[in-house]
Amino acid sequence: MGDERAGKHLDPEWLAAVLGAPVVGVDAAPVGTGQVAASIRLTLRYDGPTEAPATLVAKVPSDDPVSRATGAAMGNYEVESSFYRDLAGSLPMRTPRCHHVEHDPSTHDFLLLLEDLAPAEQGDQLTGCDADTAALAVSELPKLHAPRWGDPALASLGWLARSTPERAAFGAQMLTTLHEGFVARYAERLDGEIAGLLERLLPRLLPYFGSDGGLPGTIQHGDYRLDNLLFGTPAGGPPIAVVDWQTVVLGAGLVDLSYFMGAAMDTASRRAVERDLVELYLANMSSAGVALSFDECWREYRRHTIAGLIMALGASMVVGRTDRGDEMFMAMADRHGRHALDLEAESVL
Repeated sequence: MGDERAGKHLDPEWLAAVLGAPVVGVDAAPVGTGQVAASIRLTLRYDGPTEAPATLVAKVPSDDPVSRATGAAMGNYEVESSFYRDLAGSLPMRTPRCHHVEHDPSTHDFLLLLEDLAPAEQGDQLTGCDADTAALAVSELPKLHAPRWGDPALASLGWLARSTPERAAFGAQMLTTLHEGFVARYAERLDGEIAGLLERLLPRLLPYFGSDGGLPGTIQHGDYRLDNLLFGTPAGGPPIAVVDWQTVVLGAGLVDLSYFMGAAMDTASRRAVERDLVELYLANMSSAGVALSFDECWREYRRHTIAGLIMALGASMVVGRTDRGDEMFMAMADRHGRHALDLEAESVL
């Protein structure tokens, strides 16, 4: 698959067989800003009237060898393929409809044929968003977390229930190893106070990864941020849809909330609305049948403010380097680091 899927294999005959429709032509163009995988918009031509889609988005491994190796080693391609195969259709959260899914565990190749949600537009992690857009994204999260909150059946999905003491130890060691290179690469751009926080966190990563915080586990997106959200426009599209399921895991739902809030807005805007948005999340969870106190939620929300800082460290050093990637990872480090300092995350780790 891989590059072949991005070219000759996505030919009219193959697409016709998959879609059960008379495809006679296809044009392909890259779309999106993903780094571990590549997305390609397919514009289809048919031999006669059909209800099949005029466009689709094909998702395949990255062309960048570093990013592709990371996606394979971290299991990102298997995880996303499995999510669309096993879970997406049963959740009320809006995701693209998946028309076809393939994954080859021996080669780590994969292919997803997904609904094209244009003219909905991708959020921008660098620009950030306003409070209304943040509220829309926060309101969508309980549609992922609530339906399977504390569901023991999730543990039977091996690709989802990946948290083990061995993985926690590996993750903590990997981040510690990457830390020196991260600081050296971004020395001139990394705020000194945030750099100090990151260094103090290193010896505490293993216990952090090994703790569930005392709340039931659920389906956690793992990378819930603006670049992975699509928003409707005056021209159309759903109000919001969630994409990029390469990091979905059985874990703490509050990670997604803290992670999103930490980088969605500039620091001053986040400070002004975050308590209100945590209360909005709680209200929607309650409406979906999940009872959480504000104190429980706020404690875990504070604890997981470090998740985005950890992601900025780890992800920046294991994917192919780009100018936009550098800007994004530095924006993440700054906003998430300031978030963790504001809420005194170290005191609740």
